[in-house]
Amino acid sequence: MVTAVASLLWGAGPVSAADALPVLFGQGSEEARFVVTELRLPRLVTGIVTGLSLAIAGALLQALTRNPLAEPGLLGVSGGSAFAVAVAILLGASSATMTTLVSQTGALAGCSLVMLATRSRGLAADPVRLVLAGATVTGLLLSLTSVLMLADQRAADEIRFWITGSIAGTPLSHLRAVLPSLVVAGILVVIVASPLAALSLGERTAMGLGHRPGRIRVLVIVAVALLVGAATALAGPLVFVGLVVPYIARAAAGPDIRKTLWLCLPIGPALLLLADTLARVIAAPSELPLGVITALIGAPVLLIIVRSGRMPTL
Repeated sequence: MVTAVASLLWGAGPVSAADALPVLFGQGSEEARFVVTELRLPRLVTGIVTGLSLAIAGALLQALTRNPLAEPGLLGVSGGSAFAVAVAILLGASSATMTTLVSQTGALAGCSLVMLATRSRGLAADPVRLVLAGATVTGLLLSLTSVLMLADQRAADEIRFWITGSIAGTPLSHLRAVLPSLVVAGILVVIVASPLAALSLGERTAMGLGHRPGRIRVLVIVAVALLVGAATALAGPLVFVGLVVPYIARAAAGPDIRKTLWLCLPIGPALLLLADTLARVIAAPSELPLGVITALIGAPVLLIIVRSGRMPTL
């Protein structure tokens, strides 16, 4: 609630917190009401949806791979989604629904590559090697995206602005477009939560409890693709949110994935809204790219995890 109120009060524009505060109580000037209700409020809702989606996706990936470094932005899932959207923009796609579907398809492809990598000998048991493989895939996808930007100058500016990550100016039509897929993803999360907790004890134990590990993996991959694709369609490829939030939630709740998922619900939006507010006020009257702030927050956490004594699988 604190970060949500801060997101409504502070911004890079001329409307200060003192001007915006009366709007929350039904007062204030016309300009302040317009900025708060028409600009900052949709941005707040977008931040909540994006933060929640990336946090849950990161927690699911980490539980499935039993790897504390598994994160959509680090392992090529967000990169695959971003590349697919860049292709769609180049081809002239303008519909919010089309962008969302393309983004989720790219995320599904990226997530499938991640799972293939974790099933390869040596990678599943070595978190650092898995991150290196993901970084290679991400770098390749970013390079291909840069090639697309060179191919069409008209689309290059839109791709360049979008790929840096931002929740500013996202129309409500985009939020309505991702809502159905988020509902489906939520249902899948509810279905896989308990089986994932059993799977953390080992495949044989999970099978003994009546679960099917192969089916669990497929459902988790689909859920992650829906969540990351929706978040990328809304805000672009944001890294480290899916790493930091599950790390904080797991530190507070313990290894039980069900408790971790519950804590991700408030922590994910709070972290993203905090990052977005900082992006607005640090360089006011300009704004920093949101992806830069999330990287500045997440990079130290990544180093802490790598250097900690709990680096092996979860």
